Amino acid sequence: METHISAQHWRRYVSVFLIFSTAMNTACAVTHYSIPEEMEEGSIVANLAADLGLDAKTLVKRKVRLDVIANKRYLEINKDTGELFIAEKIDREYLCNSKNPSCFLKMDVSIEEPIRMFNIEVEIMDINDNVPHFRRDTMHLDISESTPAGERFSLNNAVDPDFGTNSVKSYHLSDEEHFGIEIQTGRDGSKFADLVLKNALDREEQAVHNLILTAVDGGVPSRTGTANIIVRVLDTNDNAPQFDKKIYTINVMENAPIGNLVIELNATDLDEGTNSEIIYSYSLYTSEKTQATFSLNSNNGEIRVKEMINYEDFRIYDMEVIAMDKGRNSLTGQCKLTILVTDMNDNHPEMSIKSFQSPIKENVAIDTVIAIVSVSDKDSGENGKVDIHIADQLPFALREESSDNYYELVVSQPLDRENVPEYEITFTVTDRGSPPLSDNETMTLELLDVNDNVPQFPQSFYTIPVMENNAPGALLSSLTAFDPDLHENQYLVYFIIEKEIVNTSMSMLFSINPENVNLYALKTFDYEIEKEFLFHIEARDSGVPPLSSNVTVHVIIV
Repeated sequence: METHISAQHWRRYVSVFLIFSTAMNTACAVTHYSIPEEMEEGSIVANLAADLGLDAKTLVKRKVRLDVIANKRYLEINKDTGELFIAEKIDREYLCNSKNPSCFLKMDVSIEEPIRMFNIEVEIMDINDNVPHFRRDTMHLDISESTPAGERFSLNNAVDPDFGTNSVKSYHLSDEEHFGIEIQTGRDGSKFADLVLKNALDREEQAVHNLILTAVDGGVPSRTGTANIIVRVLDTNDNAPQFDKKIYTINVMENAPIGNLVIELNATDLDEGTNSEIIYSYSLYTSEKTQATFSLNSNNGEIRVKEMINYEDFRIYDMEVIAMDKGRNSLTGQCKLTILVTDMNDNHPEMSIKSFQSPIKENVAIDTVIAIVSVSDKDSGENGKVDIHIADQLPFALREESSDNYYELVVSQPLDRENVPEYEITFTVTDRGSPPLSDNETMTLELLDVNDNVPQFPQSFYTIPVMENNAPGALLSSLTAFDPDLHENQYLVYFIIEKEIVNTSMSMLFSINPENVNLYALKTFDYEIEKEFLFHIEARDSGVPPLSSNVTVHVIIV
């Protein structure tokens, strides 16, 4: 803003000093004027002719002249009116050092015919025509977040070329809860501000603070200049790493391949730089077994399968992982993990025959226990539940005992060795996994013979014709009986059941080989005397007790 003030508004005073010169016979007077800077060109300062006691009408004739100062013609004399006026705007800050309390233009006015010399001093008064400005528009400060409240930081001061009250008088800081300013005064009267930390900083809450510092001069009206203050908060290691969760529960399938990713832990640190770089490790609370089973990548927190996992050996793994930053004074955070091994149906059911009776008698009673079988499966849940069965067509049944996983093999139907002498019994065990696994075992059950079958003749009645006049001892016929039993129960002995005929026993008429059932005539028969004989032959086995049957024999004499 420019200020224009005419000469009459300023106090003018003239001081006259007489200097006698014997050579020129002249007297020099010094005249003082005070004017503000920045007056418009053509503005009248004073009537110089009147102030010097000269006739304005003679100025041209007497060749009045105003000397140029420093090649700058700031003032001129109107030779027609004798008025001193502004020829070129005067900038006090350019003309004089702003620190000087006074600024003068000194000029000489010379007149010829007769020669006279006058000295003129024009005091240039300061106006508020400059705004305060900072040497740097932006100031950068790096302040550690650990800096205590009350710490001071020097700022670049603002400068104002104006003088006195028009120069910088005060500073203002934009509203900021963490910072304030204190204004200091230098020996030369200059004003500067210190930035003061009012409240402790937290980089994680606000990493950069943007402030505006305003310099205000003392002019009326006042003028201002601003500078930006950018405070970058330097990190200190005041934050410990934090995991996403304090406790993790993870399910891992048994037999997971080596190198399979279990989880990628993520811990974050609100600090920056090395203060936020994290190293992962197991704590001392993590067992050697767990560390041998799962690997932990110290750089990225990946936990992977390190060796084969077997649910049947170990079902729950507990571990604690520590996240430690790389700060100078390292801070740590931790989390706990529980790894639950999920069972796979990777174990075949097992079967064990605890007792087995073989051979057994074929006449064993129904519900007789002939074997006890136990079943098991190392898997769990449905994978570990086992069902056992045998072929449906067998005369046996499985009966579950009161204790788990024990079964009795019992006779469910009557047995007959003569029909089936032995059984191949296959036990099949199957778990309920998906897909199911199974196993089987076969045992041979042999049946012992009991004397439960009577000898059987192919026919119940035999008719044997014999020619009369036969020779004594002649073979009449061969009879055969069958017994399906074994050994002594099968060994047969044959007898003729005694029956007397006219005081004569059959044994006197016929004989039979007890082993091969050959029937012989012991005498010669005469048709005219005896025409037929009727008797029984008994077949008896050697069992205990023995069993027998008989057949009727009708001998006809021809």
